[in-house]
Amino acid sequence: MMLSAGAGRSAAAQTGGQANPTERSRPSAGPADHRVLLTAELMREVRGLKVRTRRRVDNLLSGEYHSAFRGRGVEFSEVREYEPGDDVRAIDWNVTARSGAGEKAFVKRFVEERQLTVMLVVDQSGSGGFGTVRTTKARLGSEIAAVLALAATRNNDQVGLTIFSDQVDFYLPPGRGRERSVRVMTELVAHGPRRIGTDLAGTLRFLGSVLRRRAIVFVISDFLAENYESPLRLLAARHQVIGVTVSDRAERAPADVGLVTMVDAESGATRVVDLAGARSRKALGSLQLQRESTLTRAFASAGVDRIAVSTDRPFVPALLKYFRVREHRR
Repeated sequence: MMLSAGAGRSAAAQTGGQANPTERSRPSAGPADHRVLLTAELMREVRGLKVRTRRRVDNLLSGEYHSAFRGRGVEFSEVREYEPGDDVRAIDWNVTARSGAGEKAFVKRFVEERQLTVMLVVDQSGSGGFGTVRTTKARLGSEIAAVLALAATRNNDQVGLTIFSDQVDFYLPPGRGRERSVRVMTELVAHGPRRIGTDLAGTLRFLGSVLRRRAIVFVISDFLAENYESPLRLLAARHQVIGVTVSDRAERAPADVGLVTMVDAESGATRVVDLAGARSRKALGSLQLQRESTLTRAFASAGVDRIAVSTDRPFVPALLKYFRVREHRR
């Protein structure tokens, strides 16, 4: 059992139920079609998330995202006159022969067919409400998903969203369009944690059944779950899966703060721990190392890439580092 100091919901879960609610019908999206209660505070939060996300993508991510992920292949674009330096293997001999006396050669030009499908999978279970520095893990995961959604939308990729806790709470099938990232952000802000448990394995199996086209799947979670290794391998066999592991500094290195009542945010179990004692901090550190080892083995076995982020530091550098490494691998 992994314990986190304090339970509580993420800030995103506390935006509902305010004064002056207005109900707005949502665009049709198959299984995801529904009506969400939008409050003035919630709409302000969506606008704030849009501003923060746009700034990050404008300044840093657009080019790196495009370079990191290949399209599905190449498609024919045009035939043009041969120029010095062109690959002679690209010469279109039929067009060249029809051009006359053979004085000019013509080459085929191909462009990358982008049209990627990106599925954002966001953990909104009870453990996501934990955070001791800048934000909670759930809110951090939502901000990362928003940035990825905008970067993908600007590259004309299809974007979908899955939010899960102890079940799949929300599913938005992949789609494209200028407002797609806004739809994703609105859902992330409006949803928030509703259940405390985690069923990562069931969510991965669900995605395996509904994603027909090969997709890039970002799983954004603290991975405090069990028995997800086999579903992860099966999903990664058909799709490009990237695990974005979200953590908090207090989970990795508990501070010397004396007696603390620790509450498992998902089971409700409590335990009093003396963090002033070296033995207790060492035991918690050992549990964290064990969890990290399990996670590393699971990702390696499934061939899943990893981006590690934490609530105590900006996440954009971690995304940029991964995109550049991925581009270099290409």
